[in-house]
Amino acid sequence: MIMRKYIEIDEEVLKSIMEGTYVQGSLHYNKQAKRIDFNHYKRKKRLKDKVIAILEHGWLKESPKRVKYYISLKKSIGTARMIAAMERENRVASSHLMDREIVDRV
Repeated sequence: MIMRKYIEIDEEVLKSIMEGTYVQGSLHYNKQAKRIDFNHYKRKKRLKDKVIAILEHGWLKESPKRVKYYISLKKSIGTARMIAAMERENRVASSHLMDREIVDRV
């Protein structure tokens, strides 16, 4: 048995489909109109993070709302050397942030 149902889709979504792109969204049944509606997801494009500095064991990046600091060390170097490396990386990252602040204010 073949059943036909009509789905209401926005014109911009239909244009995207006709161009061959995928459209993500949700289908739901509209009880008042007695039809199936398609709501496409209006997702924002995320800006890539700007790299402030590449560190010895990680990086320092800037997003529109945050400053991100990442460090990754092997456990095999021992706790004392890990702590020393983390403190050194923290000083280097802090100096990069200060340099960026000074350059921005000039």
